[in-house]
Amino acid sequence: MSDLQLVECPRDAMQGIKEFIPTEKKIAYINQLLKVGFHTIDFGSFVSPKAIPQLADTAEVLAGLELKNRNSKLLAIIANERGTEQALQFGEIDALGYPFSISDTFLQRNINSNIEKAYDRLKNIKELADSSKKELVVYISMAFGNPYQDAWSEQLLSDWVLKLYEKLGVQIIALSDTIGSSTPELIKSVFTQTLKDVPSSVTVGAHLHSTPHTVLEKVEAAYNAGCRRFDSAIGGYGGCPMAADDLTGNMNTETVVDFLISQQELQQISVDDFDKAKEMVLQTFPY
Repeated sequence: MSDLQLVECPRDAMQGIKEFIPTEKKIAYINQLLKVGFHTIDFGSFVSPKAIPQLADTAEVLAGLELKNRNSKLLAIIANERGTEQALQFGEIDALGYPFSISDTFLQRNINSNIEKAYDRLKNIKELADSSKKELVVYISMAFGNPYQDAWSEQLLSDWVLKLYEKLGVQIIALSDTIGSSTPELIKSVFTQTLKDVPSSVTVGAHLHSTPHTVLEKVEAAYNAGCRRFDSAIGGYGGCPMAADDLTGNMNTETVVDFLISQQELQQISVDDFDKAKEMVLQTFPY
């Protein structure tokens, strides 16, 4: 039996919604997710409220969570040292997520940086995380190509994954298909090569955006290539506004769970609580 990690991403699902979701609704929804049995819940972020106003209440949400008997880790996104220091004030948070990329253009648009500056910032963030004994998850956006004509190749991606591990000691790296353009063939090739290049102690996850009808083939390709950490969001909410297809969002958790159960995974999932969480999506999200 593999050490599979299913990461539920309400933060990614919510952050692009313009209509503010009341804090109490977020708390109720994430409390329900905590009952399901996910490995990790990507619940909020400590970034500028001007940049992502939907998540300005992350600290308030955290204060309302029922964490006494939880089995899920809590992950918060940070984009710089200041956000990291804010997140580290909360002992309840287990992991920090940093949005790196091998695309200069994407970094400039997303966190007002470039690869060199983002890497230097990541070094500082890793030191802060280590000092507080927090896990650090590094997301490599545009891991499967990009629309900006920036340099990209499987070798370039593999080189960066190896550098993050060897130079900084990063142990969890999530390859992100930011615009949902990857194919099963490319996913299989990328994960096969990347997992071959790093030791088994390094977790290489899949954060794949997708249209609803391509979720199964994408998660299946990654799984068959050896990936055992998957990010998803119930209902497929979220995603990237740069995607060419308006239907592109996060991989929906329903399809991911069905596939993983078919592979004799996810014995820890509470089906009843998962069904309740799916019902709550319609009450929580304004569309």
